[in-house]
Amino acid sequence: MAKKKVIDADIESLKKILKEKHLVFGTERSMDLVKRGQAKAIYLSSNCPEEIVGDVEQYKGDAEVIRLPIPNDELGTLCRKQFSISVLALPNE
Repeated sequence: MAKKKVIDADIESLKKILKEKHLVFGTERSMDLVKRGQAKAIYLSSNCPEEIVGDVEQYKGDAEVIRLPIPNDELGTLCRKQFSISVLALPNE
C-alpha cells in the first residue's frame, strides 16, 4: 500500500510542477538539457525505451531521475498535449 502512496505523490508533484514551472517536453530537447547539466529533474514514462533510459542515466549528473508509473500516452494527456510524451525535463532555475 505504501508504494501506491509514493506513486500518487510523484504524479501529484508533477501536476503541481506543470502548473507552476516550465517543463521541457520531448526526448531530444530534454537530453540536450541533461547533457549540458542544466536539468534539475528528468521524468520518464513507464514505457520509455530502454536506450533512452540508458542515455539519461549516463548523462544525468546531479539531476534526479523519476520513473513514472504511467505510459507515454497517459503522460501526454496529463500534460494536456495531443501526443505521447516519454521524457520531460525540469530545467535548473
